[in-house]
Amino acid sequence: MIIKKLATASFLVLLLAFSTIAFAADDASTAYRKLRDVSVPKISTPTVVEVPFSETNLERYDFLVYNKTTKNFEPSLLLMDTTKANFRVSIVDSNSGAAVSGAGMVIDGDENSYVELPVSGDRVSSAKIVIDSDTVMTTNSLSLLLDNYVALPKTISIQAGSGDNLKTVLATKEVGSQSVYFPQTAANRFVINLTYSQPLRITELRLSNLANQAQLYRLRFLAQPNNEYSVYFDPDRRVSVTTGERGNLYDNNDVLKLAASMPKTNPSYIIADTDGDKIPDVRDNCVSIANTDQVDINNNGRGDVCDDFDKDGVINSKDNCPDLPNQNQIDDDGDKIGDVCDGEESRVTEKYKWLPWLGIVGAFIVVVGLFSYTVVSMRKKEDLPPQN
Repeated sequence: MIIKKLATASFLVLLLAFSTIAFAADDASTAYRKLRDVSVPKISTPTVVEVPFSETNLERYDFLVYNKTTKNFEPSLLLMDTTKANFRVSIVDSNSGAAVSGAGMVIDGDENSYVELPVSGDRVSSAKIVIDSDTVMTTNSLSLLLDNYVALPKTISIQAGSGDNLKTVLATKEVGSQSVYFPQTAANRFVINLTYSQPLRITELRLSNLANQAQLYRLRFLAQPNNEYSVYFDPDRRVSVTTGERGNLYDNNDVLKLAASMPKTNPSYIIADTDGDKIPDVRDNCVSIANTDQVDINNNGRGDVCDDFDKDGVINSKDNCPDLPNQNQIDDDGDKIGDVCDGEESRVTEKYKWLPWLGIVGAFIVVVGLFSYTVVSMRKKEDLPPQN
């Protein structure tokens, strides 16, 4: 009997572990927009395979290998045969006219670093990003990669040319994704004008589809015999996935090079929605607090639930008096209305919530007492002998 119980318990633990792994796989893969199934030839020993990718419009160089047999993510190595664009970037806060420090971080190839552009009060903030190169750059798209949980800018416009001789290649338009497209343009300078209502964190800036720039990606991983694999790629956000130990995938010996295969749309892709209000982060006027209605009564681009009308440092949705400053949030009667905007006449009954009930009970007792007294009096009167 004990052995049978132990076997059942072990089975349940394994089932739970399997379910957890499968769930984790599905959960991580939802960030990726594209998918490729990898056809590995019959192998008898673990073999390093190399999968070629030639996509020219990837926003993020992030690939994820999924072992469909073991339902685990596998460690991998991305080799990039690209000609690095040689340009410089400067950023100016248009509201103050001051240069933003650390602008070089948006072209350092590290998506963990970022430049933050803060907002200024209730005004829509704006910034100018200038890209300069000693050689002519020919491109037709720009990618502004944002940190996770950050909304897109409100509008963007792009000018291009040389020095101060610029022409508009993209008129002011609302931003709908992290990549924008315009007619193919050759220029030494590109000037990007942005407006935004929420703090903006830019991790990387890329001029995509640069002419004469080779873009070939080679993904390597260790394949096991009789296992099937898929590769997820082109995520809309940064993804952190734990994998096992990675061997020396830089070693070019005994690498099995596979043929390219056609990508397909990832059916499990779900656009990022941090607060679960059905509004994607990149278009949500309040990323961290659910507000399906997106109400923005003062039209400053920030949803009212995460705005701060009275400037006391407490956002409206957490402020017990959103229209009058009260940083201390004092609420003596505990009715969730700050003292500065609570009516004094209601304090006693709000603080002692049992008082109204005491009054009701007292009134009920009085009514019952009067009724009882009346009934008793009437009976006594009926019992009296009739008078002549």
